[in-house]
Amino acid sequence: MKKLSVFLLTAVLLASCVSKKKYVALEQDRDQIKGQLHKTAIEKDELQAKFAAIEAKVEAYNAKINALKEESGAKLTTSDGTVISSEAQNQMRKTISKMDPAAVSGAKTLKDSMNLAVSYNLKKTLAGSELNEDSNGEVDININETVVMITIADNLLFRTASYRMNNKADGILQKIADLLASEASLDLMVEGHTDSRTINTGAIKDNWDLSVMRSTSIVRRLQDKFKVAPERLIASGRSSFQPLVANDSKENRAKNRRTRIVIMPNIDKFFALMADKE
Repeated sequence: MKKLSVFLLTAVLLASCVSKKKYVALEQDRDQIKGQLHKTAIEKDELQAKFAAIEAKVEAYNAKINALKEESGAKLTTSDGTVISSEAQNQMRKTISKMDPAAVSGAKTLKDSMNLAVSYNLKKTLAGSELNEDSNGEVDININETVVMITIADNLLFRTASYRMNNKADGILQKIADLLASEASLDLMVEGHTDSRTINTGAIKDNWDLSVMRSTSIVRRLQDKFKVAPERLIASGRSSFQPLVANDSKENRAKNRRTRIVIMPNIDKFFALMADKE
């Protein structure tokens, strides 16, 4: 009987130990599952954050694409690469509608139409300018497509074989400065031209020097004395390599010694200003 009691007690204790081991194992499994769930939740949050960032980038890219589409749809490009905004296009059409149909009939391309409209508006601008006054042949004004070219005789601006400006220069430069002040869309390039006779002095090496130094003298005078913004000015020189006539006489050489002022409109800004004046 005593042996049986001991056996039963041992069996109960063994059963109790087995149950406790299983309980501990289950607790460990539970903790491991909780840890995995927590890790999964963190990974889920990270993936959601990454997905939200990707969505935001996609939206930003789509917005840029749509903006580019709208911008390209609002602009046209001429055959030479000039880009015209929709506002300039509308103003160009308004200008052309005022012109003589016979003058417009020859326009075959967008560039042709733009040149006609700009030329028409430039002529209107110059008609009210003092530059349009007769200067006894010393100043010649010509409109070539979208630019105004003002050719000024050598003796009106400079002393012979010199880049120093004479007293006659300020009158014509004042008129040019006034024109630029009245039209904020216009930029200006100064081209110096010489005859073919060689020159070599202490300050001037050759005709390249002379042509460029004359241009910079004019640009500085326009900036310093007549307050033209320097970012609207360009100085250049052509030396003797673009003569108007052959350098075979005193009179012809005088014609080739000249300064050419090239006035160039910013197309969009130009048409915007024209619209404001209506």
